[in-house]
Amino acid sequence: MLRVTEIFYSLQGETSRMGLPTVFIRLTGCPLRCGYCDTSYAFSGGERMDINEIMRKVASFSPRYITVTGGEPLAQADSLVLLAALCDHGYSVSLETSGALDISQVDTRVSRILDIKTPGSGEMKKNYWNNLDCLTAHDEIKFVLCDRADYDWAKQKLQVLKLENICPVLFSPSYNQLDPAELAVWILQDRLPVRLQFQLHKLLWGECAGR
Repeated sequence: MLRVTEIFYSLQGETSRMGLPTVFIRLTGCPLRCGYCDTSYAFSGGERMDINEIMRKVASFSPRYITVTGGEPLAQADSLVLLAALCDHGYSVSLETSGALDISQVDTRVSRILDIKTPGSGEMKKNYWNNLDCLTAHDEIKFVLCDRADYDWAKQKLQVLKLENICPVLFSPSYNQLDPAELAVWILQDRLPVRLQFQLHKLLWGECAGR
């Protein structure tokens, strides 16, 4: 059984899958409280569903791509079972995770989108750095940046840990906090081997997009 906040069909607004029609499974609960969080409604509540119910709901959209998100999906142990079941059904599955919990048991067929929390998030101390040892080229690392200080911190981590040698790295401006154009200039000036990412769904439909 899993506690589910919502299951919906929309365009993927982030990662290298940006723009792809995707079914989102948003699980309930998160141990973090990032200052820029835009899904605080998923911290509690939700509906208890078994995996067969979830699979039937997902199938009703006839999707190719699935994203399991939150909250923090890995806060629920049965999320591992769900992720494996989705892969078994032939879906292309990605997981959006905060980076605070161990990803080593996640099915290797899943593309793991791992956040690294910056100082501006307020949750930097929650980063579980051992997760970097689990990542492959199939995965992605994401930094959500609030300001120049966050950018400089992320750049330092990128260079010291040689993150671009592990998997693609995404730099994303926190919505309404950091101007994407300004971030683009910094990336170009420093010639960083990262992808600029911003939330396509919010550009299209505003802050309540995709639900």
